[in-house]
Amino acid sequence: MPLSTPTFSLRRFLQVAAFLLALVAFAPQRAQAQTWLVSTDAYVKLGVVDKFGQLGAYRARFVVTNQRTGKEYILVRDIEKGQNGIDVIYPSPASDADYFKATSGESGAALPGTYTWECQVGGKKVVGGRFSFSEVTNDVTLVSKQ
Repeated sequence: MPLSTPTFSLRRFLQVAAFLLALVAFAPQRAQAQTWLVSTDAYVKLGVVDKFGQLGAYRARFVVTNQRTGKEYILVRDIEKGQNGIDVIYPSPASDADYFKATSGESGAALPGTYTWECQVGGKKVVGGRFSFSEVTNDVTLVSKQ
């Protein structure tokens, strides 16, 4: 009988045991709880179009008024000939080159409440309307270890 056979089995057993021990020791730990991040952005797209392109190039002045505070936020855009119209987003990020801002430089915000808006071309109101932002809440569920 060869004596190497039992030694080989013992050596193999020890290698497998060491490998399994290493897997257990270096296995990632289970998360104690899952945490989620959430974001919600409210905005309104406002637009104006010279439907038949009769004006050519023109300057559109958008005015959004917060009905609760009376504060006006203004954005002026130049429309090139052939473009006919433009859409803008309120509130626009203050990091944009052009953004809705009050005369004080304060940027517009999507605060809960009612707003009116109008677009002026050549000093005259050509379109307008109203919109409101409701209060926004987010729900986050914490999934815990069971």
